[in-house]
Amino acid sequence: MSRVRVHNFSVSLDGFGTGEGQHLDSPFGHAGSRLHEWFFRTRTFRGMHLESGGDLGVDDAMARAWEAGIGAEIMGRNKFGPQRGPWEDDKWTGWWGTNPPFHTPVFVMTHHPRPSIEMEGGTTFHFIDATPQEALRIAREAAGGLDVRIGGGPRTVREFLAADLVDHLHVAVVPIVLGRGERLWDGLEGLENRFRVESVTTPSGITHLTFTRP
Repeated sequence: MSRVRVHNFSVSLDGFGTGEGQHLDSPFGHAGSRLHEWFFRTRTFRGMHLESGGDLGVDDAMARAWEAGIGAEIMGRNKFGPQRGPWEDDKWTGWWGTNPPFHTPVFVMTHHPRPSIEMEGGTTFHFIDATPQEALRIAREAAGGLDVRIGGGPRTVREFLAADLVDHLHVAVVPIVLGRGERLWDGLEGLENRFRVESVTTPSGITHLTFTRP
């Protein structure tokens, strides 16, 4: 069976995966870009956006594992956009421009389904009201035997971890303190007992933790 994977998920030292106060011009709220600057500097990230250059090394090697073997993605609604409640603007197509970097079907979990959006490069956003188990079943059918990536945000990753549906989790611990926002680890006591845990710290100050199901 295909695996369920989480990659490049950044958290602060105090466990927050995003800041407080998300809005159109600030996808990560008061955290700004601080959780993700390590990723933005990598050659992998620049290549995703058809740009040259970027850092190599361990950070890039960890970032690069994001894409290989992925056939579908599941994300929470607030990774797709800042709107809450019923959709007021169906013209919104996400923060990634006309050619998002996913290049697979993407299933956005929401209590307010809407028509699918087909983008350039093979990405199609589907909006589903489903439990984690139901969403995974749908995504696996679309993935055609390839793996399914859980893209975030923190609540969505936490729900899939709580349901014991994740086979591989990569968390990048960034040496900053946010103080507020949305935590990743709440309610997941003893999570480490399900996985083989490894870590490496890079010159950038990032500690990469990988949790892999034995």
